[in-house]
Amino acid sequence: MKIGIIGTGNMGSILIQAMIESQSVEPRNLIITNRSIEKANRLKKQYPNIHIANDPIEVSKTCQFIFICVKPLQIYPLLQQLNDTLDERKVIVSITSPISTDELEHATNCQVARIIPSITNRALSGCTLISYGKRVTEENRRTLSSIMESFSKPIYISEEHTRVASDIVSCGPAFFSYLLQQFIDGAVRQTTISREVATELTCNMLIGLCSLIEKNYYSLETLQEKVTVKGGITGIGIDVLEKHVGDMFDQLFIETHRKYAEDRNEISEQFFNNV
Repeated sequence: MKIGIIGTGNMGSILIQAMIESQSVEPRNLIITNRSIEKANRLKKQYPNIHIANDPIEVSKTCQFIFICVKPLQIYPLLQQLNDTLDERKVIVSITSPISTDELEHATNCQVARIIPSITNRALSGCTLISYGKRVTEENRRTLSSIMESFSKPIYISEEHTRVASDIVSCGPAFFSYLLQQFIDGAVRQTTISREVATELTCNMLIGLCSLIEKNYYSLETLQEKVTVKGGITGIGIDVLEKHVGDMFDQLFIETHRKYAEDRNEISEQFFNNV
């Protein structure tokens, strides 16, 4: 079984690395390409047994599962380029949230799926978000699910929850990295601690926190209860957060959904006005 990856940017590369390092896909069964072929060649230096294709058509002709890891507005033109090489046995897998499986099926005659990865998959951890088109066979569902399970926890989502789920799983690491950096910056500005030490302490705190949650010692709510002593220092800090966080996260989801709606309008024009 050959698996193709078209697009070896950040997320395409993470999928390749996760598939190989989880041993769910042998490098010799991966055929990859990128508009800038130098990026694909860098991955071949890391994994010498993967194959580099000259263009997307070569990938599509050779592979049964074809992961499309390009920008959303590049997907429709790419599918038009590939359509002559696709048939009902092949499976197109898009990793972008604004394009639905219905739209993918509208633009091609093959089987389609949408799998939204996360940067956490690089550590063979975190979630992937999965939606299957109506044509995908049970056998191909099992195959794709098995691959994803080797380096993530697959979560099956409805179309209406695609954006918010992607905000949490895919964008969330960037959001919380930013907040942690602000946490470190505040400590450095207000005390004499060095940035290096504050960063080391924060990162190890976060690793420990995640381990507590992973091992089910505490939920998010009970963890706060265990650390917070009434009238103590942690409680004072929580009071500050309650005062200043306000509706920050509400506004975050409002804005990401606003941008998502803009992207959806552009993509719908592509998929339905050009057919």
